Amino acid sequence: MRARAPNYCENPASRILDPTQSPYPGASSAVTSNGTEASPPPNTSSTANAADASSIPQPLGDRFKRPLRDLRISVTDKCNFRCPYCMPAEIFGEKYPFLAREEILNFEEVERLVRIFLEFGVEKLRITGGEPLLRHGLHDLIASLRALDENLDIAMTTNGSLLPRWAPAMAEAGLSRVTVSLDSLDPDVFHRMNGERFSVDRVLEGIAAAEENGLGPIKVNCVVQRGVNDHGLVDLARHFHGTGHILRFIEFMDVGTLNSWNMDEVVTGAEIVERINAELPIEPADANYSGEVASRWRYMDGGGEVGVITSVSAPFCGDCSRARLTTEGSLVTCLFADGGVDFRELLRGGASDDAIRDLIRSTWTTRTDRYSEERSGLLQVDGTTPKRERVEMYHIGG
Repeated sequence: MRARAPNYCENPASRILDPTQSPYPGASSAVTSNGTEASPPPNTSSTANAADASSIPQPLGDRFKRPLRDLRISVTDKCNFRCPYCMPAEIFGEKYPFLAREEILNFEEVERLVRIFLEFGVEKLRITGGEPLLRHGLHDLIASLRALDENLDIAMTTNGSLLPRWAPAMAEAGLSRVTVSLDSLDPDVFHRMNGERFSVDRVLEGIAAAEENGLGPIKVNCVVQRGVNDHGLVDLARHFHGTGHILRFIEFMDVGTLNSWNMDEVVTGAEIVERINAELPIEPADANYSGEVASRWRYMDGGGEVGVITSVSAPFCGDCSRARLTTEGSLVTCLFADGGVDFRELLRGGASDDAIRDLIRSTWTTRTDRYSEERSGLLQVDGTTPKRERVEMYHIGG
């Protein structure tokens, strides 16, 4: 279990890693005393594993000894929202060339990959998009994944607009829980932030449908942008206070290449906590498990909790155990990566399970991603980061 969550109200920088210390348990320092990056330690266990590809797979560690525990699976690149930080409407119009059906992994291919990933110690699956509920027959995929392990944690991130229709089928198929994106309760702000597609009420109906069908605990994610929706943070906190749902505020991040990210638009976790605490007193709570992305804060009156995800101001790369499978079958090892490793070619080229195991093993055991820790050193005078290729958010689902 991770150490007690830091109190941003007292020390906003308390979660930021000391650059002269290794943030990775079991690994030697990733940074030298003069601040230059050192080579990650050799992964001797991966060499032993690779010597016999037919042996029973063992849990994997990357070059910084971070385990592979979570797999996020994007099942579609399409979405019925046009959120400006992910899929801005001016780019993703009616004629935008989304992936053709044959380019997307079919459910049998996804199931095969997941079965093999479970052998390496994956404990949690998260179904993402785009908007995953746009994928025809998604409940069939959920049922096949549930059949692999009745105790597997299978979650889904959704904008909530289709939950009134699909929550019952998802629950019956074996979905464990949902996370719903909701960036504002203000009707005008929310309408603008989803590309003027849906109302707040539609998403709230979706949350209610998820609750009715036992898809909880329900988490509600809000991406916070200064000058866009940050004025409504406390309103959201009040709305979900006492409901049993877990509201999580996410710092605006430079995911992909389309959201015109600027540091000036980031409302830090410290400021978010300070604003909420001024109206609804909160105190830090222990993490539920090692690698939990949100720092937890509980209401002092017993009204539940909120979370704060601080990828920008206080990165948590040292605990990252997440891999992402894109819609077209590439394995991506960081949310901010510039590409991934193609598994679709193996799946459709007649490769054996051992060949797939070898590629999973080699991909994860050579992983060195820690972009969020490196971001501050990349910031330019205008508050942006250098332009480079990145996997777009709608391909990997956040």
